[in-house]
Amino acid sequence: MLKRILKISLMAALAIFSLPSLGALNILACEPEWGALASELGGDKVTVYNATNALQDPHTIQARPSLLARARNANLLACTGAELETGWLPILLRQSGNAAIQPGRPGNFEAAAYVQKLEIPARLDRADGDVHASGNPHIQTDPRNIALVADALAKRLSQLDPANAAYYQTLHKAFAEKWQTAIQRWEKQATPLRGMPVVVQHKAFPYLSRWLGLREIAALEPKPGVEPSSSHLGEVLAQISSQPVKMVLRAAYQDGRSSEWLAERASIHAVALPFTVGGSEQARDLFGLFDDTLQKLLAAAK
Repeated sequence: MLKRILKISLMAALAIFSLPSLGALNILACEPEWGALASELGGDKVTVYNATNALQDPHTIQARPSLLARARNANLLACTGAELETGWLPILLRQSGNAAIQPGRPGNFEAAAYVQKLEIPARLDRADGDVHASGNPHIQTDPRNIALVADALAKRLSQLDPANAAYYQTLHKAFAEKWQTAIQRWEKQATPLRGMPVVVQHKAFPYLSRWLGLREIAALEPKPGVEPSSSHLGEVLAQISSQPVKMVLRAAYQDGRSSEWLAERASIHAVALPFTVGGSEQARDLFGLFDDTLQKLLAAAK
């Protein structure tokens, strides 16, 4: 009898543990930047779990069982979209059995839908590498895009949780004011970077380059997602011998060997940018992300 009571108690505890938190929206963020933004806008009315971290390639992760459990209990799925997660998210959605977060439902939020996307391909051909039909998905490297996404996400939180709509609106107003002040500060600091020529390892920085006025001279990947061969690296080296650049940029999660190879031979800086929240010790939140990005770029520019 005692064993039966203990078994029932254990099952009840597990059932309670598996349910969404009462009084809070359970948010599953595909990337850390959207998890950080959801926390800024949701405060203590949300619980946030990130499906990826800053040292993982967001294109290619596994829909592991622990992630599936999070998807089953999520009220809101906040992702980049623009085919960034196409290698794993459809599987996660299909196996979650959670109707609330399926495409087209209020619980499915795609950040890229709210910004002007760059590098939209004129054609779609796998021979061109890992191209995205909707344009380059790495929108989080421009803080002005973060502001646009914040507007939309705050409204979505209010839609899903109307009882706390005023709370979300208050947090959004405070965040927006602080964010705009930070953007003005960052843009003033970044004045020396205007027009600066750079090489990128992966086509991950068009939004950052547009914002700061960087000139991308070449990419180490011959095609997006394709590792550079030694011959291609030699071609890039020859190109920048006649067209000097200041630095070669990569995201924190990327293997730095090709960047370091070029930097050593061209006598330029190889710069690993945090790329998202958690990508460096300093990038602990969205403000730290851009503080550290600017710091690293300015240090290399000197």
